[in-house]
Formats: sequence, C-alpha cells, structure tokens
Amino acid sequence: MKNFTTELTYKTSRSSGAGGQNVNKVETSVTVVWKVSDSDFFNDFQKKLINEKLKNRINLDGVLQLTVSESRTQLQNKKIATEKILEIVNQAIIIPKKRLKTKPSKGQIAKRLDTKKKLSDKKENRRFKY
Repeated sequence: MKNFTTELTYKTSRSSGAGGQNVNKVETSVTVVWKVSDSDFFNDFQKKLINEKLKNRINLDGVLQLTVSESRTQLQNKKIATEKILEIVNQAIIIPKKRLKTKPSKGQIAKRLDTKKKLSDKKENRRFKY
C-alpha cells in the first residue's frame, strides 16, 4: 500500500520573523500541498469526510495547504508541516460515537427532591413568624 506522505508536495518561500539577515536570503518557510481527490491512500468515504470536515481549509481546486515557518531551518519546518497535516487529516477521518440519551435513576431523582425539600424547610424555618 502507498504511503500518505508520498502524495504531499512541498513549496518553500522566505519566512518572516526571527533569523536576522538569514531571513532575507534563505527560503525556510515550507508550504505542504495535498490534493484530496487525487489521493490513492484514502477511500471515497474517507475523502468525503475529509472534504466535509476540512471544507474551510480546502480551496476550490480541492487542495489542502498548510504553511509552517516556526523553525529557522527548512528541514525542521518540513517535518513540522508533515506532522501537522497528518494530524489534521487523521482528526478529520475520525467518526465520533453517537451520544446515547440516558435518564437519571429513581434513586438520583428521589435524592435530588429530598435535598430540595430539606433546603426549602431550612429556609422556611429562618423566616420570622408572628
């Protein structure tokens, strides 16, 4: 089976921020690009899930892009970008479990009502009586 990371392409650009004069001449910022529809690694259902959950991150061409310029080195930024895109895609293909509605037990209901009654009685006894 094909590895997901082989479907990723990388672009480099000059990074802003810390680095002094190095920033002006070295392309350390890394943009990782992945075309969702061209993926052989995921099946159609998973691609649909990814497109739905990441619709705000995927452009009109169906490309998921992520730019990283956290580190001063291109290699480190490439590694971070790959890890982040893997994490984002893995989160997108997780199907959350359905929540089952539950009712409080009779004992819990009785205890709650009993506590309310005791508090009410306590406050009633505090009132001034003529």
